[in-house]
Amino acid sequence: MLDLQFIRENPDLVSKKSKDKGYEVDIPELLKLDREYRGVVTKLDDLNRKRNELSGRVKNGAPTAEEIAEGKKLKEEINDLQDLYIETEGKLGNLLYKVPNMYLDGVPIGASEDENKIAKEWGSKIEYDFKPKTHWEIGEQRDFIDKERAAKIAGSRFAYIKGDLVSLQFAIIQFVMANLTDSQVIEQLIKENNLNVPAKAFTPILPPALVNTVAYEATSRLNAEEQTYKLADDELWLNASAEHSLCNMYLNEIIPAELLPIRYLGYSTSFRREAGTYGKDNDGILRMHQFDKLEMEVFSTAETGLQEHKLLIAIQEYLVQQLGLPYQLIEKCTADIGKANASGFDINTWMPGQGEYRETHTADYMTDYQARRLKTRTRDGDGKVELVHTNDATAFALGRIMVAIIENNQTQDGHVIIPEVLREFMGGKEQI
Repeated sequence: MLDLQFIRENPDLVSKKSKDKGYEVDIPELLKLDREYRGVVTKLDDLNRKRNELSGRVKNGAPTAEEIAEGKKLKEEINDLQDLYIETEGKLGNLLYKVPNMYLDGVPIGASEDENKIAKEWGSKIEYDFKPKTHWEIGEQRDFIDKERAAKIAGSRFAYIKGDLVSLQFAIIQFVMANLTDSQVIEQLIKENNLNVPAKAFTPILPPALVNTVAYEATSRLNAEEQTYKLADDELWLNASAEHSLCNMYLNEIIPAELLPIRYLGYSTSFRREAGTYGKDNDGILRMHQFDKLEMEVFSTAETGLQEHKLLIAIQEYLVQQLGLPYQLIEKCTADIGKANASGFDINTWMPGQGEYRETHTADYMTDYQARRLKTRTRDGDGKVELVHTNDATAFALGRIMVAIIENNQTQDGHVIIPEVLREFMGGKEQI
């Protein structure tokens, strides 16, 4: 959530930037509640002080009738104010949680994703001497994908992934692991992009697939109606992406400054309801209720948070370039970066079978917005405690990147040429 003191000092700016992101937040009402809340706290403190003074006066003797009456009156007033305190705090919290993060200067202002900006294009589209097929046509032809049988047991947007396509997925995982756990690769990307952050490798991590309600709500990522599945008999939600259980790993903790940045590469099977997408991407495996994903999560100081954001985008580009896939780097506008984000970029990869670029990656910079509610902090060498900054970014959503590999590397007879960097992880195979 946003710093309340920042809202007090910048009400007009917060209103404007919230509106630019598509959020109508009643800032005057929030500040009114804030004043009421602080007034209640002041009165409670005063009453508790009086009660303590009264207790001190009668500590060594029997209380008088007047003191008993005064104590009873103070208790009643405190109890009444406690109820008002809880009520006001709840109303203030509800409004405060609705305020989005402030976008960084330079983020394009726009009312929809149509106003996102193409920051960069890379790669040349292959010219085929045949009409390229979609990945689902090739998947069915080669018996890589079976959605029909999956639908019998799980419904739509599930699939059996089979044979060489499974081997390809695990090859991609090994490829990413080999690169992101290599500090020399990270160092080279830092140098190429003129960044001033340590050349520290990523630590692989397998996070829990379930997150409890309190922790999930604190991440600002819980989208109960549209996205997230909940277990019927428990206050537990299925992970919608690895970063949703990685970002709250240090919930209510202080991280020693010497450990920062902490860079994690999380692998998780993830689940999304995909509500509101009826009739969209029903074919193939681009948009599924269940999918596997490699996600990067970074905890850093405030001073290096934006640099880490740029590093994660550089890593994303590097990984896609290594596969030889044409793509567009998209700078997302205010309406599309999301509630918790101060900045956001996507990579849209070319899909020749579909004849368009499709989103395969996203990179999100949350500044201290996420950490404030999570109470994830760090202590510097002088003992000062401050909130960390958090970043997350897709390494690969396995299904989506396999879609891009299949469609870009297809042959006329329906085979798929394996990108050269993956062949060592597939026993030297050149095609599937």
